[in-house]
Amino acid sequence: MPVSQPSKGERRRAEIMLLLKQQGRITIQELVERLEISEATARRDLEMMEKTEPLIRTIGGAMYDGLNSVRDLPFEEKKGLSYLEKERIAEQAAALIEEGDVIGLSGGTTNYLLAKLLKSRKGITVVTNAVNVAMELAGSAIQVVVTGGIMRHNSFELCGPLGEAMVAHLHIGKMFIGVDGISIDGGISSYSEQEAQIAKALMTRAQETYAVFDHTKVGKTSLFSIASLQDVQAFITDAPLTGPLAAYAQERGARIYVADS
Repeated sequence: MPVSQPSKGERRRAEIMLLLKQQGRITIQELVERLEISEATARRDLEMMEKTEPLIRTIGGAMYDGLNSVRDLPFEEKKGLSYLEKERIAEQAAALIEEGDVIGLSGGTTNYLLAKLLKSRKGITVVTNAVNVAMELAGSAIQVVVTGGIMRHNSFELCGPLGEAMVAHLHIGKMFIGVDGISIDGGISSYSEQEAQIAKALMTRAQETYAVFDHTKVGKTSLFSIASLQDVQAFITDAPLTGPLAAYAQERGARIYVADS
């Protein structure tokens, strides 16, 4: 049997991966100039590679992620991780939401589960940049405001300047932010630069921010910073905080909500 030769696209993407390993990061413009391809082709290649290769898409390019043990997983894979803990955290968050509230929900599996719990409620407005969260609330009595932007396929979150510009006109009471990492030095952080940017924009329009996370995120610092801990008024998690994080919360007067077992 003859061995099939890699296609032109496969050879090009292998070259992109080699450049990423050598340089650590690369821009769309660099790919256009070095490989003599269009911007659309470069963006399409990076989008395809993000699903199978150790890279992280950034605004205007990509970064090599081969040294990180934890990846920016697709939503369906994330949903299966610590599912029971996330359900409990979602229930705790739902207990903090009252009729008349205007709340914000970023993307993430815990906030998706929170949206499922809110479907039967009334008199609440939800601002979200996550398409799956908005669709979960479709048909309910809840008023849903969806920000604009370009959807990330891994998380269904809408990101980019279009959404950030719309968020600037909104007023949010309680903002529930799903995070990939939380630590004293790194604050709250995300694996996606685009998601970190829209989360920052939502936080600036909120009276209070609640960081929503399970115990596996504690002490971790993801690649992109969302905000420092001083910008977070409350933590909702599944296990009591200990060590420096607990001491910080007590010193600052930040509220800690631990979901019931």
